[in-house]
Amino acid sequence: MRLRPTHLRARLTLWYVSVLAALLVLGWAGTGAFLFWQLRSQLDHFAVQEIETVEGLFFFDSGGQLRLREDYHNHPESKEVIDRYLEVRDQAGAVLFRNERLGNRTLDGAPFRREGVGGYSQRSARLSDGTRVRMVSRMHSLGGRTVLIRLAHSEEPLYSRLGDLLPALLVVLPVVLVIASAAGYGLARRALNPLEEMARRAQEITPENLHARLPNDDADDELGQLARVFNDTLARLDRAFEQLRRFTSDASHELRTPLAMIRSVGEVGLQKDGTRAEYRDIVGSMLEEVNRLTSLIDNLLTISRADSGHIQLHRTVFPVMALAREAAGLLEILLEEKSQRIELEGDEDAQIEGDRIFLRQALVNIVHNAVKYSPVGETIRVRVRRGEGNRVVVEVHDNGPGIPAEDRSKVFDRFYRVDRARWRESGGAGLGLSIAKWAVEAHGGSIALDSEPGQGCTFRIALPAVGRPL
Repeated sequence: MRLRPTHLRARLTLWYVSVLAALLVLGWAGTGAFLFWQLRSQLDHFAVQEIETVEGLFFFDSGGQLRLREDYHNHPESKEVIDRYLEVRDQAGAVLFRNERLGNRTLDGAPFRREGVGGYSQRSARLSDGTRVRMVSRMHSLGGRTVLIRLAHSEEPLYSRLGDLLPALLVVLPVVLVIASAAGYGLARRALNPLEEMARRAQEITPENLHARLPNDDADDELGQLARVFNDTLARLDRAFEQLRRFTSDASHELRTPLAMIRSVGEVGLQKDGTRAEYRDIVGSMLEEVNRLTSLIDNLLTISRADSGHIQLHRTVFPVMALAREAAGLLEILLEEKSQRIELEGDEDAQIEGDRIFLRQALVNIVHNAVKYSPVGETIRVRVRRGEGNRVVVEVHDNGPGIPAEDRSKVFDRFYRVDRARWRESGGAGLGLSIAKWAVEAHGGSIALDSEPGQGCTFRIALPAVGRPL
């Protein structure tokens, strides 16, 4: 059987009532202990005064018996109301005197070491019949003899007074706890109502309406903070779903176009009887589209693996100028087709640590972008230099048409092209710069763009340097 309440408001109420009950019991115990201590202190004080009184009333009679004068009482019945127990012993422990109230009982047996010497000894004890007493003792010189005077009062009235508090607690405690339970449950229910409303609204949120938000996010309490955090999460999810939808749509479009071109070229080739040269052109066109499709799929796979975090970087230390020469060498054929050249300059000693393959691909994508959009016969400049904060900076400058200000913040987005009408001519799908940005940032670097329409573009990559700091 499950004893733990299901609802949070019930658990809060139970916890609140349990704590309150514990505090009330502790309060009662503390009050009782303090009251008992106060009453016993008063009893000790009264006993000390009585010892000082009776010390002068003891005397030895002619037979050597210790006696106590009773003639100090104003009325004979006054001595009847005195509830003290009185006992006198010599140093050897022999009983010299017991008052009538004590009778044949003893006050705690033989004296212990240094009992009553130099002051009053106070302690609790029990008589032979079980009566609890509070005893005070003191050494006193009487008739040239040293005796130990013990005077005690019963503690039973103190425990009786303490016991009177228990019925009051048993009556008051249940009433207080019932009232506290009702008030605590109402308070918990009122406090948790916004949380229940947020839970209800959260259940209604689906991938189709991620724009919906939880209420109470304008409050300054913990529930308001929870709503704001949840709404921020929903906003990130909404952006992620939107990016995923846009990515899926763009990827489908990009994949459909070369497939449609392959199918179209193939159908045209099947509809006519051509020469060997014509079929070679048809196959060449189809292979060109296959190459474009393969490149697009490779880029999509790279982005997908990067997003999922499944790409492992194999880091080595290498000079940046060597990396730039490798990137330029991979583009030689494209440079020859456009009668362009790459001018390399910079610090030959600048080194970085990273995955050489991915960083080379990032640099190839940027240089390739510069080659595509630079006019025939132009020079693309690649410069390697030391930057601030012990970083290596690689700058790629072209003499292309430049990028308008409204497009500069979007050039690293996936499938984004400044001039979508010319994408077939450039042969790109808008993924190269996005992959370059991921590769640079995965190595703790940054990538930026400076451009003015008609004045070309300068892409600037900054990566942590290895070796001597600036």
